[in-house]
Amino acid sequence: MTSESRGKEFWTLAIFFVLFVLFLYGPLSAILILSFQGPNGGLTFPLNGMSTHWFTNLFEKQAVGDFGGSFRRSLMLGIMVMIVTVVVSLLAGLAFRRKFIGASALFYLAVASLVVPSIIVSLGIGVLFSQLGFQPSWFTSAFGAHLTWTLPFGVLIMFAVFNRFSPAYEEAARDLGATSWQTFAHVVLPMILPSLIGVGLFGFTLSYDEFARTLMTSGTYNTLPLEIYGMTTNVTTPVLYALGTVTTVFSFLVIAGTLGLIVYLNRARARG
Repeated sequence: MTSESRGKEFWTLAIFFVLFVLFLYGPLSAILILSFQGPNGGLTFPLNGMSTHWFTNLFEKQAVGDFGGSFRRSLMLGIMVMIVTVVVSLLAGLAFRRKFIGASALFYLAVASLVVPSIIVSLGIGVLFSQLGFQPSWFTSAFGAHLTWTLPFGVLIMFAVFNRFSPAYEEAARDLGATSWQTFAHVVLPMILPSLIGVGLFGFTLSYDEFARTLMTSGTYNTLPLEIYGMTTNVTTPVLYALGTVTTVFSFLVIAGTLGLIVYLNRARARG
């Protein structure tokens, strides 16, 4: 059995992919390395010793910045956005399986926020809250601003999922005497559950690291991206790199855990 030789196109694309990965993760590797500076280390190379001093210092009271509070706010905001994104995207996907008056206009209205500059959306929502006499905050105005970013992606994903979903499964369930709710709960939902988890991951990660749509809507208290940005102008120690490393590792753990759950559900469904 002869193996097919690799052509020039393959090696060209392979080199391009390697360069892309280096471009994507090169800055992260620099932050990771600098976060292990010694106690007397600075913000640039070369390293002045190796230690985990700045990771320990990160969880102590800082003269500038509130890492713990901003992390909790971003985490709670991300979970809130994730839940609403999953529920609304699922309902929209179910609704658009059948044609109704105004469906096209509603679809384009739902995805229109993707083409509007994020800072304009943030400014508009912040001004609207102020004009209505409400104080902008991370759990009200920022929550709404983040939904204008996550919902269009969630809706588009669910449209793609239901576009490939065969109604024959539902018809078979109804032929066996299942009600509409039983058909959804025992047939439709288990089949689309991995995709819903993907929508949830999308919603959480987009919210967790969103900066522009939070800038004018977070109010008095910062979320984590705003806190990190503020610390870049005030913090002059490698504790900033330690913060970047911790938040990056947390993001990768969330993604890895979600992908692992999707793989588990797919294998469980295949066995069933």
